[in-house]
Amino acid sequence: MSNLQEFVVPDLAQNERLDVFLVRAMENMSRSHIQKLIAEGNITVNKRQVKANYKVQQGEVIAASLPEAQAIDVAPEDIALDILYEDEYVIVINKPRGMVVHPAVGNYSGTLVNALLEHCEDLSGINGMVRPGIVHRLDKDTSGVMVAAKNDQAHLSLTAQIKNRTASRRYLAIVYGNIKEEAGVINAPIGRHPVDRKKMAVTFQNCKEAITNFHVLERFGKFTLVECKLKTGRTHQIRVHMTYIGHPVVGDPKYGRERQSFAIKGQALHSTELTFTHPATGETMVFHAPLPEDMNLILTELRK
Repeated sequence: MSNLQEFVVPDLAQNERLDVFLVRAMENMSRSHIQKLIAEGNITVNKRQVKANYKVQQGEVIAASLPEAQAIDVAPEDIALDILYEDEYVIVINKPRGMVVHPAVGNYSGTLVNALLEHCEDLSGINGMVRPGIVHRLDKDTSGVMVAAKNDQAHLSLTAQIKNRTASRRYLAIVYGNIKEEAGVINAPIGRHPVDRKKMAVTFQNCKEAITNFHVLERFGKFTLVECKLKTGRTHQIRVHMTYIGHPVVGDPKYGRERQSFAIKGQALHSTELTFTHPATGETMVFHAPLPEDMNLILTELRK
């Protein structure tokens, strides 16, 4: 089985490369994936197979036959968890850098979900079999505190708190450059990057509101330790916003500098505090995750 999509080339796209045209036309599809589909004969122009660099012409019909996604078998795995708190409603963990939150293409095992399935007797089912219990997530290479829901009541409560901004998250980041302001607000909408579909960007097309509050904690000349508080929770929000103001996060492989200054596997970004109201008791819960050793080593070196 496959999913067929068709596009008619408009006048504005005349002589554009086929792969470039499709990156703009197809949602959540990277250029490399599109090139692979073209090479495999899954994309045609006027029923003819062409190459990725083919220059499309006005009125041509492009047909893309997308293979059905394969079902993912999510299995429990005995993976150690750093548990900060747990009861019958929620589990709060300190996620290590390098751990993917839930299974997806390229990461079917070794995820937080695999570990939770082994550890917990129950998890909420609102997000389906692939993301049981997952209310919010951290990027693979962002460490720190996050919460998962053990039942649907807890899941709905936590989701509402995040949406209504009554739950709060505080992050620590080491960024390039000397931020001159003591504090500031980055209010810039975020959407899918217009060319590289694997990245997000500040854009005013197909975007959502994104607001990050930041406060400088320590300056090191060419680097700054900054605290960030999210008012919204967009994909890669802090990483995109800090790059947008000219201060990318140290070690960021996607939005940072090509030459990295420190030996850290991933961005120097850590979720240090999470506050929410307990779904059952109504109690205000505040949890902290200590700064990981790799970020502490960078700060020790900078302070010298």
